Amino acid sequence: MAIDAIFSWYIEKRIHRIANYTKNPLFCQEDVLSTLITKAGNTSFGKHHKFDNITSYEDFSTSVPIQDYTTLKPFIERSIAGELDVLWPGKTDSFAKSSGTTGDRVKILPITNDALHENHFAGGKDLLANYYLNHPSRKLYSKKHLVIGGSADLTQKNANGFIGDLSAIIVKNLPWWTEYRRTPSVEIALNPDWESKLQEMAKASIPENIGIITGVPSWTLLLIKRVLELSGKKDLHDVWPNLELYMHGGMNFAPYEKEFKKLIPSKNMNYVDSYNSSEGFFGMQDQLDSKELLLMTDSAVFYEFIPMDSFDGLNSKIIIPLSQVELNTEYALVLSTSSGLWRYIIGDTLHFVSASPYRFLISGRTTHFINCFGEKMIVQHAESALTEVCHQLNAQINDFTVAPYFNETGANGGHEWFIEFDREGASRNVFEEEIDKALKKYNSDYEAKRYRNMNISFPKFRYLPKGSFENWLKIKGKLGGQHKVPRLMNDRSIVEELILMNKL
Repeated sequence: MAIDAIFSWYIEKRIHRIANYTKNPLFCQEDVLSTLITKAGNTSFGKHHKFDNITSYEDFSTSVPIQDYTTLKPFIERSIAGELDVLWPGKTDSFAKSSGTTGDRVKILPITNDALHENHFAGGKDLLANYYLNHPSRKLYSKKHLVIGGSADLTQKNANGFIGDLSAIIVKNLPWWTEYRRTPSVEIALNPDWESKLQEMAKASIPENIGIITGVPSWTLLLIKRVLELSGKKDLHDVWPNLELYMHGGMNFAPYEKEFKKLIPSKNMNYVDSYNSSEGFFGMQDQLDSKELLLMTDSAVFYEFIPMDSFDGLNSKIIIPLSQVELNTEYALVLSTSSGLWRYIIGDTLHFVSASPYRFLISGRTTHFINCFGEKMIVQHAESALTEVCHQLNAQINDFTVAPYFNETGANGGHEWFIEFDREGASRNVFEEEIDKALKKYNSDYEAKRYRNMNISFPKFRYLPKGSFENWLKIKGKLGGQHKVPRLMNDRSIVEELILMNKL
């Protein structure tokens, strides 16, 4: 169709841009920092930190302290009240609710028009352009794009200003040529009741000609199963024969990949990962044969990194730019963005696997880890072990979380896994033995501490009924496509709630 040819021509024009920031990342980062500083010079934050005197990265790093949500919150609240030129020039009209799941605190993050167009929308277009580069002669624009957003209740706070999930803000601001092919309708997409929305999305999308699906893996699986249930079909290509691309992000795809391929058994189906959040769009899977993510260095975001072995929150002493990162070293990510987040600790951790170009893997969260016994267990270790064992035993999990337990009669303890199976593939004893064995392979500190049960005892396991994690998210007011269950916690606050809720 002519419309596909026009769309292909338009989207492929971005290939030169992608090639530039792939080949010249450090130059792009210098330019981004200079542009951000120049634009924000007359803001309240810029004046306070003397942006007019900043001419280099060294000036920037000494003039602007590391920030977190607590330190930026007073500025954000002024922006919500309608004040101009606070963190970014002009008035900020949109604010995204954070998808964080620890505690009851909700973070409200600014989303400026510059950030929407130069980062969030730019990232999506770059991802599609790269897909067309890897898969020539695609004909996706004439197909519908099924977007599985979060709980998108927008609340008007001031004149033309809204607070809601990022997905809702994006839906309300999509260019016409994107909105034209998106499904479901805006009314369904912005339905704040996730349970009824899931049913409405399934019913509305079944008769459509879907070519692309985008969404968080756990919630996308729920929708796929609802579509198959309502349609009476065995696999998704029986419903949508032209489906060829699933764009995912927000959580590790590996634990869900086997189930997706079972429900979509087609060699023509492609999966592309991305790293995007309420704070911005930062990375995309650009290679056919690798799940590494390319750092997007020319998308109005300046990156800094804190080595995790010296991480101390706002008191961290070592903060480095991209030019100084080392391969296979865990870093906490620090951002400065065109939404006015300055030297902001986002809470994610990653490590680089390549510096030419800069490609990385997300490893976890600065707050999502277990290190009660010196094991330094991060999310990547747990997910890698679980993915391997589930594949080995033909099992499938819906969700999980892990917390420490402590022996009352000794100085040691261990890990307690809370598992919600979709399908159990072997005896639970075998599953538990294999999880322990796999963790030893992926985490040498865990292996050392497990020696003869001296520091860490054999892990405990609790198996939850289906729907338990969904119910927990609902109780916490976090039910929806952008919200996730924390994989690891260094305390037992979440698991004790699960125990009480399920009367375990």
